[in-house]
Amino acid sequence: MSEKLQRLSKLGVSIWLDDLSRKRLRTGDLQERIDQDCVVGVTTNPAIFSKAIGNGQDYTDQVRQLAAANTDVDEATFAMIIDDVRDAADVLMPIYDRTHGQDGRVSIEVDPRLSAKTTETIEQAQQLWDRVDRPNTMIKIPATQQSLPAVTEATARGISVNVTLIFSVPQYRKVIDAYLQGLEEALERGIDISQIHSVASFFVSRVDTLVDSKLDELGTDAAAELRSRLGVANARLAYEEYENSLTSDRWKALAAVGANRQRPLWASTGVKDPKLPETLYVDELAVQDTVNTMPEATLRAAAEQSQAQADAVTTQYSQAHACFDALAKLGIDFDAVAAQLLDEGVEKFEVAWNELLENVQAALTQAK
Repeated sequence: MSEKLQRLSKLGVSIWLDDLSRKRLRTGDLQERIDQDCVVGVTTNPAIFSKAIGNGQDYTDQVRQLAAANTDVDEATFAMIIDDVRDAADVLMPIYDRTHGQDGRVSIEVDPRLSAKTTETIEQAQQLWDRVDRPNTMIKIPATQQSLPAVTEATARGISVNVTLIFSVPQYRKVIDAYLQGLEEALERGIDISQIHSVASFFVSRVDTLVDSKLDELGTDAAAELRSRLGVANARLAYEEYENSLTSDRWKALAAVGANRQRPLWASTGVKDPKLPETLYVDELAVQDTVNTMPEATLRAAAEQSQAQADAVTTQYSQAHACFDALAKLGIDFDAVAAQLLDEGVEKFEVAWNELLENVQAALTQAK
């Protein structure tokens, strides 16, 4: 087992793999990542499944069965995804049991085309939860304004939610409120809230990609000094908000009756700029009570190169605030940046979902 990843885990970082495929399951690769790389969870998204189903032969038999039954493309797509998520959940169940539900989790995302449809998102979250039928599942719901009520209602029904596409602290505050409100409503309905878990997925590298492009347009020395610093600073301030939320009377009342913390999850942790260290968004965001979901390349880099030794977040709040003060002085509106990133994030997932449907439809047609 990687000594560097063991050290990261001991700092309180749960390492989740941002990838899943039937090949990974059938070859035992997921179990190897658990045994060798300290992986204790899995996240998925439409792009991951589009790649897995579109490029692999591991779905051929199921595609033939679905085609023979004249299954429509949407149902066929979810049938394949759900089978993979269920099997991954079974592999991770020992970790779920050992960590009392904190880890051993597999995330499955609602159709991203529903991001502006609250009722439909709630209905599909319930359907996915019921169909996967594993307690260590998490349903991914985007943190759009229209989907936040779905986060609350899903939580109130006892569904564990991974709230995704978070790009700013103000947006994160709304996510925290949605989760707490869901827990409060679950209590009113007589649901055991100790069985409900949640993570808040804060995207990192996409922040740097967009902000850096704006800094490069300015072309000043002051702008150059801020390059590739806002993604980490933004995530650090999210963790500050997380810590602050745990001091509220509202949270303390819920914790007293068994509520679980909604841990921050660092997503989009693969660096986009080849000039940056491959483990930038791992080492600079190492802190307890967090999840870092890594694509394969980042996981490999962290296993070989991670320099994480201690808490890299809570001692850097002043520096993070200073980064945002400097950004504002340069005239860059981060609220506008975050809004653009959210819109683009939803759009990217919709594009990937449509590509996934096209891949599945082509496979179904060929199988007939």
